[in-house]
Amino acid sequence: MSAARVRRSLLFVPGDSERKLTRALASGADALIIDLEDSVEPRRLPATRAQVLEFLQTQVERAASELWVRVNALSSGRLYEDVTAVLPGRPAGLVLPKVDSYADIERIALTLEAIEAGHGLAIGSTRLIVIGTETPAGLLALGQYPQAAARRHACARRLAGLTWGMEDLSAALGVRAQRGPDGVLRPVFEQARTACLLTAAALGVQALDGVFSDFRDGEGLRRETDQARADGFTGKLAIHPDQVPLIHAAFTPSAEEIEWARQVLAAFETAGAGVTALDGRMIDRPHRLLALRILSLAGIEPGAIA
Repeated sequence: MSAARVRRSLLFVPGDSERKLTRALASGADALIIDLEDSVEPRRLPATRAQVLEFLQTQVERAASELWVRVNALSSGRLYEDVTAVLPGRPAGLVLPKVDSYADIERIALTLEAIEAGHGLAIGSTRLIVIGTETPAGLLALGQYPQAAARRHACARRLAGLTWGMEDLSAALGVRAQRGPDGVLRPVFEQARTACLLTAAALGVQALDGVFSDFRDGEGLRRETDQARADGFTGKLAIHPDQVPLIHAAFTPSAEEIEWARQVLAAFETAGAGVTALDGRMIDRPHRLLALRILSLAGIEPGAIA
């Protein structure tokens, strides 16, 4: 995963609100997810699609943030119209909700090929972030992704990230509270989170932690985001601009971490071997990979090391 592709924060913004779209541009988020799904009433979709296309055409080359679009689920029957409407605006990619299986991703990829060709876009240029845990079937299918991706390289190359969500899963299970009285995730939701993290790592794509819904609770967000970074996630979804700085703080390596990573890579460069020593301790391939991951999160290419 290159440094240029690490997205620490991905901010959801309703596609039908010009005011919120404008505000989101000033949020500093690494990526904006312009929403055509949950935040937009179906009757407003035709007008919202047109508004989103205009926004993309105006901002996609100027915005500091990457611009993504969350389309409606394949099962809704609205996805084709969503994609056809917004793809001429050349978004960085699409966020796919309520994915039940890898076969869903393949069907969407085939749809994208036809639409890309029709608009003169490079085949495969539209990347995908998958929300893989919003249905019970989707959660159970995550373990099948790596094997399916290995067989179908063209589809797999579109994948940029994997994230998890629990609100829709809660509804499907009839669960009102996703956390116990101690604030800890109930086992099924912890399973969803862990499955997302491991599947993303197996696919070699970015693991993105889900949203923290209480946007007024900055301390709670800080705790959850610190935990996500410690567990191996490299970015997090946001629902309010005020969450962006806290997310960036958690997912931006400290000066000490960066210096350690530089020293590790320098030690391997000097040794010219797969095993060497740093500060009296043996380091090997896992340490090198961790150093590269830290520099990637910091936006530093390994070749830039002095």
